[in-house]
Amino acid sequence: MRWLLTLVIALVGGFAGAAAWQFAGIGPNPTREYLLANPEVLPEAIEVLNQRETLAKVEPLRDELETPFPGAVLGNPDGKITLVEFSDYACTYCRQSMGDVMALIEANPDLKVVIRELPILSEGSGNAARMALAAAQQGRFAAFHDAMFRQDGPSEENIAAAAREAGVDLAKAQTAIDSGAFEGQLQNNLFLAQSLGFSGTPSWIVGDQVLNGAVGMDALSDAIETARNT
Repeated sequence: MRWLLTLVIALVGGFAGAAAWQFAGIGPNPTREYLLANPEVLPEAIEVLNQRETLAKVEPLRDELETPFPGAVLGNPDGKITLVEFSDYACTYCRQSMGDVMALIEANPDLKVVIRELPILSEGSGNAARMALAAAQQGRFAAFHDAMFRQDGPSEENIAAAAREAGVDLAKAQTAIDSGAFEGQLQNNLFLAQSLGFSGTPSWIVGDQVLNGAVGMDALSDAIETARNT
């Protein structure tokens, strides 16, 4: 409904502007006439407005967003270009995007991918996210992340299997999980997502661009190049 409100405001502004324009003896409002003649530009304009509003929310949080939980990074940990991904191990679109992320890392040696665990889809999502952070503590995050997305969902058995494949010390990981060591990180990720208006996964931030959903490698690659050249 937000886009509808924006549209109504735009149209009301156009009619009001037209009245003022004509009252002043200038004639018809050219902005209103252009919009009426070219209504197809409205969705694009609304998208630009949404991007600007989201970016205004990103800037105060950028340092926090781009600073990962220790070890929860893919690609070059010291890369000059940072791609932030909010991800859920129960998310089909996140799984589909995994190949794109790995291809981007291969093509961009200066790319750091910060994974922010956002387990919003199921109880299993939360359990997998906690194991991922435990794996990060042990320097096994990338291996677990890959193995987990090759499993058929975040069941208890699949999480354990992915952790074993990644070389995670399960006893040590479980102790850390049981201690509540990762709850603050997960709560903070949820806060960040809500602050930015994200309602699903994957959601991405790179440079001045915010992308939602499985947007594909081309869109992500273009955003990375834009960030690099800015």
